[in-house]
Amino acid sequence: MSPDISQDASPDAAPARATRASIAARFERLPLSRWHVTVRLIVGVVTFFEAFDQLLIAYALPELRREWHLTTGDATAVLTVGSVGMLIGALLSGRLADRFGRVRVIAYCVAASGAVSLALTACTSLSPFLALRFVQGLAIGGEVPVAAAFISEITRSFKRGRFVLLYELVFPAGLTIGALAAAWVVPAAGWRVMFAIAAVPGLLAFLVQRKVPESPRWLADRGRLAEAETVMAGIEAKVSAATGEPLPPLGAPATPAHPSSADPAPSGMRGLFTGRYRRRTVVVGAIWFTGYFVNYGITSWLPSIYKDEYGLTLSDALLYSTVTSLAGLLGCLLVALTVDVLGRRKIFAIFLGGAAALLLTLAALGAHTPAQVLIWTSLSAVGFFGANICLYLYTPELYPTRMRALGCSVGGAVNRLGVILGPILVGMVYAAGDGVTPVFVMLGAVALAGAVVAGAFAEETANRPLEEISP
Repeated sequence: MSPDISQDASPDAAPARATRASIAARFERLPLSRWHVTVRLIVGVVTFFEAFDQLLIAYALPELRREWHLTTGDATAVLTVGSVGMLIGALLSGRLADRFGRVRVIAYCVAASGAVSLALTACTSLSPFLALRFVQGLAIGGEVPVAAAFISEITRSFKRGRFVLLYELVFPAGLTIGALAAAWVVPAAGWRVMFAIAAVPGLLAFLVQRKVPESPRWLADRGRLAEAETVMAGIEAKVSAATGEPLPPLGAPATPAHPSSADPAPSGMRGLFTGRYRRRTVVVGAIWFTGYFVNYGITSWLPSIYKDEYGLTLSDALLYSTVTSLAGLLGCLLVALTVDVLGRRKIFAIFLGGAAALLLTLAALGAHTPAQVLIWTSLSAVGFFGANICLYLYTPELYPTRMRALGCSVGGAVNRLGVILGPILVGMVYAAGDGVTPVFVMLGAVALAGAVVAGAFAEETANRPLEEISP
């Protein structure tokens, strides 16, 4: 059988479909409980420290430049090699997770990231450091989208957005706390100590393997029906024990449309661009790219703009930039609390559209003072941070179990393209010497494009079972 063809084409497809439908219905009746929160906390802590690791290089770079006498090209390589690794890791991990399981891939990525952090402390020259940072990028880029797919698969449709996004808040929180911790530890104890601290969470890989069950949806989709039933029964028992009450009655399993043996369901990379999923992949990819292009285009250059354009000291420039990031965290929380009411499509259109309007207003005002830049970019950060975190909820909803992790990983890869190209193009526009106004015009236009695509073409998924959205 081709690796891109679903098992629905096999003679045993009917029992597999029945098991998948039963598991979906059983998840739908589970009330939110301590079990859900515990699993979300364990996977959330893992994601928190992956974000923590991602940011450390920016704070280690000044010491690395001094210690190893790095050129500007060397410094650029140090900053970008991890992002390249994350792009490739995102693409690889989705296929691996769809084949070998979500929890296994998450655990291996966490263990690898921790081990690499420890190895980085022993580096005495640039070449091994770059090689290790690339490997760490593979691990970080691999863990985040797979974790998003897993959390979606263990959550019922009712208020799924709030549950998932309160988990996803750990990533921007990890970036923020990582920045604060590194700003204190690196000057006081050196960059090696910071990477040694970042290695400790690698031990969480054992906790993930022991405490987090594999996704029953994935097990059933892979034909491991008895194992899926056993894991699902264990989850039900833990939820019942946590609530102290019997579970609600089981509703009728949904019967999603399924292909016949003559028309097997495509999966793998081909499946992302087949039938209804083609449009979804193009639309969500456009939102991933535009949202992160604007996000990193702004946040990566703000300190330099404050320092070079307005003459602020380095400490003041970093402080102003931190305020913008904190405003972005507020936007993430606001989306988490409203996404199930407004819906995904309206969130993207409103928040990206609002960010576009604010950035274009800043450009129209002329961005004459650092206070203007601080106010308008911070308000816009509420928009683009909020829209971006919603992508971690929305993308897993768009694809069936057989290719959900791959769909998330492709989104993560397009995200990395925005992360890489945003700062490059902002730098080119800024270097042209026409001031910062053209920068904000470009970023506003990109945000507006994302808002238009989302508002016109995004499919609404709020409060719908995964199997109904993506048969």
